[in-house]
This record gives sequence, C-alpha cells and structure tokens, in this order.
Amino acid sequence: MAQDTPTRVAGGGARRLAGSLGPAFVACIAYVDPGNVAANLTAGAQYGYLLTWVLVIANAMAMLIQYQSAKLGIVTGRTLPELLGQRLGPHGRRLYWIQAELVALATDLAEVVGGAIALQLLFRVPLPLGALIVGVVSLGILAIQDHRTQQRFELAIVGLLAVITIGFLAGLIASPPSPAGVAAGLVPHFEGHETLLLAASMLGATVMPHAIYVHSALSRDRHRSDPHKHVPAAAVTRLLRGTRLDVVIALGIAGVVNVGMLLLAASTLGGKYGTDTIEGAHAAITATLGSLVGTVFAIGLLASGLASSAVGSYAGATIMDGLLRRRIPVILRRAITLAPSVLLLALGVDPTLSLVVSQVVLSFGIPFALVPLVRLTSDRRLVGPFASSPLLTAASWASAGLVIALNLALLWLTAMPEA
Repeated sequence: MAQDTPTRVAGGGARRLAGSLGPAFVACIAYVDPGNVAANLTAGAQYGYLLTWVLVIANAMAMLIQYQSAKLGIVTGRTLPELLGQRLGPHGRRLYWIQAELVALATDLAEVVGGAIALQLLFRVPLPLGALIVGVVSLGILAIQDHRTQQRFELAIVGLLAVITIGFLAGLIASPPSPAGVAAGLVPHFEGHETLLLAASMLGATVMPHAIYVHSALSRDRHRSDPHKHVPAAAVTRLLRGTRLDVVIALGIAGVVNVGMLLLAASTLGGKYGTDTIEGAHAAITATLGSLVGTVFAIGLLASGLASSAVGSYAGATIMDGLLRRRIPVILRRAITLAPSVLLLALGVDPTLSLVVSQVVLSFGIPFALVPLVRLTSDRRLVGPFASSPLLTAASWASAGLVIALNLALLWLTAMPEA
C-alpha cells in the first residue's frame, strides 16, 4: 500500500489534494506532442469542426486509462513494467522489452523531429542540428529528476505545458471559432469514408504506450518513497482521490489544447494549400493571422518537442528498469535514442513521413501496455479492495478494445491503402 508521507498528505483536505497534483501533468505531455499537433491540424484544416467530438471521446478514454496506471503505481508500489517483469520468464521479459523499447524509440523520433521542425521555423536551424539541440536540452530537463526531486521535474514540465497551451491556443484569440460550428462538431457523425478514416486515426493514436508505462512510475516515485512500507487503506484512498483530481485537471488541459488546435485549423486553415504538414500549417497560420501568432505557435511546438522528449526518455528508463532490472547512464540512453532521429533527418527523410511512420510503430505497442493494465487493476489478489469495479472494468475493456481495433484498422489501411 502507498506510504502516507506526512509532507504530502498531512493537513487539511485541500492541502492533501493539492499535494497529490503533478504526475498526471507529466504524463499528459504525451497527449500534446508533435504527432498530435499534426493530426489535429490536418483534421481541422480538411474537415472543419466535423471531428471535434472525436477528440472529446478520446480525452475521456485517456483520463480513464491514465488513472488506472497511476492507481497501479500508488496501490502496489511498483510500476507496470516491474509487475510485468515479475510475471514473465527471462525470455519473455527480453522480448517484451524489445517491443517496448521500439515503441520508446518511435515516440522519441516523433518528439525530436517536432522540436527540430520548430527550431527550423524559428531560427532556420538545419533539421539534424535542431534534433541534436532538442536532445541536449531534454537531457538538461531530465537531469533535475530523481526520486528525491520529483516535484522539481514536475514543475519544469508544467512550465513547458503552460508554454504549449499558450502557443497552440493563442491563435484562437485572433481567429475565434464559430460557436455554431463547434456545437455541430460535438454531435458524433461522419461525412464520407475519408472522415471515418481520419477519426480512426485521431482516436486510435490518442493512447500512447509510453504514457501508460510512465504514469505508474511517476505516481509511485511521487507518493511511495518506501514502496515496501505498509500504509493504511485510508491513506491510499486519500491519495487516489487526489490522483483522480490530478488526472482530470491535467488531461483536461491536454484535451482543451488538442480541441483548440483543431478549432484553430478549422477557423483559419480551411482551403489553404499544404496544411497536411506542420511546416505548411505554420506558414498558413502566419499568412492568415500574422507573424506574431505564427511565432507563438512555433514556440509552443518547440516546448512540445522538448517536454515530450524528456518524458519519453523517462518512460524508456522506466521500461528498461522494470523489465530488465537494469539502469544505464541517462546520457548514454539519451544518445542511443537520439541517434535514429538525427540520422533520418541527416539523410533527408521527409519529417512528416517520419512522424507518420512513428505513429504506425506506436500502434503495435498499444495492446502490450493496455491489456495488462486493465487486467492488473482489476485483479483483487494484487490490488485488493482497490480493484476496479465491474463497471469501471467494463469501461476500461471497452476503451482498450476500441483503441486496439482502431489501431489494427490503421495498420491495415497503411499496408493496404487501396483496400
């Protein structure tokens, strides 16, 4: 059970709840990374407000899944990769680690490429050099994180999240969305085969495997300085109550940012040429709303790349530690995961293509994170009285089934585009 650390849960109810905030703000960065930027801008530019409802549903699913991951870390004092490693044999652990590590690499590719694009837009920095800069800065962000200074790391990420929010939503002040269009977009419906595919892409790419793995570690590290110490159920209940608030606020902000990007594209980019790439969307935003809004947007994109890259590296370390029970120096790990991004950009690979391919790789990893999460959080032998209720378990399996089905459909459509 979770440790009832006096500095974190003592005092009044409001203080206890406030002391629980933080881990979800780090995990939610996965939902506002450059891959999400590309998908949301494309949806708004091509189909206006039509698919707003998809992001609302996706965000509700994300809240449910991320809460389950955080609960697992708090109740058991172990991360999802640790629990999986304890249940797998040596060969199984290695195979599981390989697929999880590939997911982490794909995640890092999208985030580093997005940050490099932002540096090119802002300062005309060549993409390979921009990737190196993103890697070095994200390493600096990671350097302030350890088990004793978890809150400093959280504050750094929250600061970047604030920049992301301002950067991606500032354009709505200059080009406010149509209230009638937004209201219509909240009603689930499609307009042809293409919109169905795009909705599947947006919903299926929402839940990121590394965010599931890392949230259990973030919550454990924040609230369990001694994972082996038994704590009364009342203390765990208080922490879980605060965790629910943490998830709702953090994922709520991420949802507003994602919806805001779609609304900005719908009100600004409709009919504009080249908005299927981040660079093209930035050019269209600048031409329509002015250089100031374009610059603020690029700054938000840079913050997104830096924050998500740091969190992705943290997730990769969590995966390796849990499954292989090994740690490597953070600088070495950062160099290993950064190399593919720099190499691809140095070879002149289209950045947008890199983002698309990375999302396909991520699709393969989702079932490996999501299915065990739902099983473990509903296992009373593991989490005791904090096991998910039948209703919550059913909702979790429904969310997992929907995300997996959509990602399988996306993989099929990617391999068979003419089918």
